[in-house]
Amino acid sequence: MEKVIIYQIFTRLFGNRNLSRNEYGTIAENGCGKLADFTPEVLKDIKKMGVSHVWYTGVIRHATQTDYTAYGIPRQHPAIVKGRAGSPYAITDYYDVDPDLAVDVNHRMDEFEQLVARTHEAGLKVIIDFVPNHVARQYHSVCKPKKVKDLGEMDNQEHGFDPQNNFYYCPGERFAPYFDLSQGASEPYFEEPAKATGNDHFDNAPGMNDWYETVKLNYGVDYYAGCIGYFDPIPDTWKKMTDILLFWAKKGIDGFRCDMAEMVPAEFWQYATTIVKKKYKKIVFVGEVYNPNEYRHYLASGFDWLYDKVGMYDTMRNVICHHASSHAISQAWQQTDDIRDHMLYFLENHDEQRVASDFFAADGSKGVPGMLASVLMQQNPFMLYAGEEYGERGMDSEGFSGRDGRTTIFDYWSVDTLCRAANGQLTDEEKALYDIHVKTMQIARQEKTISDGAFFDLMYVNDDLQRQYAFLRYTQGELLLVAVNFDDADVTIDVHIPAHAFDYLQLKEKKAIAVDLLTKEKLAVNMKKDGAVRMEINARSGRVWKVKI
Repeated sequence: MEKVIIYQIFTRLFGNRNLSRNEYGTIAENGCGKLADFTPEVLKDIKKMGVSHVWYTGVIRHATQTDYTAYGIPRQHPAIVKGRAGSPYAITDYYDVDPDLAVDVNHRMDEFEQLVARTHEAGLKVIIDFVPNHVARQYHSVCKPKKVKDLGEMDNQEHGFDPQNNFYYCPGERFAPYFDLSQGASEPYFEEPAKATGNDHFDNAPGMNDWYETVKLNYGVDYYAGCIGYFDPIPDTWKKMTDILLFWAKKGIDGFRCDMAEMVPAEFWQYATTIVKKKYKKIVFVGEVYNPNEYRHYLASGFDWLYDKVGMYDTMRNVICHHASSHAISQAWQQTDDIRDHMLYFLENHDEQRVASDFFAADGSKGVPGMLASVLMQQNPFMLYAGEEYGERGMDSEGFSGRDGRTTIFDYWSVDTLCRAANGQLTDEEKALYDIHVKTMQIARQEKTISDGAFFDLMYVNDDLQRQYAFLRYTQGELLLVAVNFDDADVTIDVHIPAHAFDYLQLKEKKAIAVDLLTKEKLAVNMKKDGAVRMEINARSGRVWKVKI
């Protein structure tokens, strides 16, 4: 078994070194990263960090205001595109690669296939997005295989719902949202009958805060009649979307991160994952599921890993910001203890605010103890968002996204810390932050105690620790005592280890020399039942003591 470390990369931004950064800038003004930017050297450096999987975010062609009609790609109306670059979650062709990412647009699929090969040669696995719940309003595939019918091509648009339709409709009603449908174009956007909007908005008038640029896909659930499912015969959308999964799996990718998976019925996932995994046995499915009551349902339907957002992420954020005691972490993991190996921990992704943003902790170093705990406490996967390791702040006003503490997914931009890292211009603080991230991930990848070892939470006998968190990991004669400090000041603490830990882990009492895997410092410890280990921990840091037992 190996510890899975996923490195999420917003592909359009990662390799872009253009420093213009004009608000609402075009691709010509602000530039755009390419698939070719992931050279063997770049991928080798990513691998050295301790990463096992790269999630290339935004690969499949989506709505954009950039004109690619010269390449036979239909143009999108600007009124239904968010930002100049557009959202990677408003797909316009499931069988195509985003032309922004290509050096030669006519060979964009070849460039993607070459990227998959380079990534594998570097010893890394490839994850891409699968966006099953919705598509761009002007979805039209020009790259689909012969004999494949396009989404909506055979729909009966006179029916608001039909189990064999691909979309939901508002018969006799024109799309009429509460905003200007021209947006500078010579003609306003026209859609009649209006299709239901992606965030389950089933009328013709979505608002500015809705996913108005998308339309909801129909998996046989009649939302107009109280969410009744019609799954026999198999809905046409199930077949089409499963074929799309098989198309990308054939490219040699290793997994799908499935956007808003819980907005698609679990019955579809059971159907699709069974078919895909029968042919591609090692492929993994990562689900964006936010409702804890549905976790086990979706795992039973074929998902390998699920976002742990409303549990561990929200808890860790509160502890980092000193809004909750560190004991809340124990409560968070206990909620999913029976499915712990399937929960994906993270502190950042494209949807969430950067740790270093003014909206979160305002300083990337404050996230270090949360990162240490998230990576080392269980066997489950961890995800790092590109730039997080340097303390990227996400405080730019890029255009459509505004200054919201997130790195834009809608605009052409370049990421400050990624640019400076590539040019050797990081500050000492950023270098130190990168160093501890890399050391932690490498420990997770190299130490069998992390990948295979048992976990024992020590907080129930350490009530006095309100801004520290401590636990044990153990396997085959090796023990790790991990303690992290969320406080803004250095501390000296006694970490108590109960007799039950020795019994549960089958440990022998012993005096030993512990080595901190982060700093190589040594500490004489007396490992005995109901004893304590005294240690110093720097502010916003941690200790990973390795002891031979």
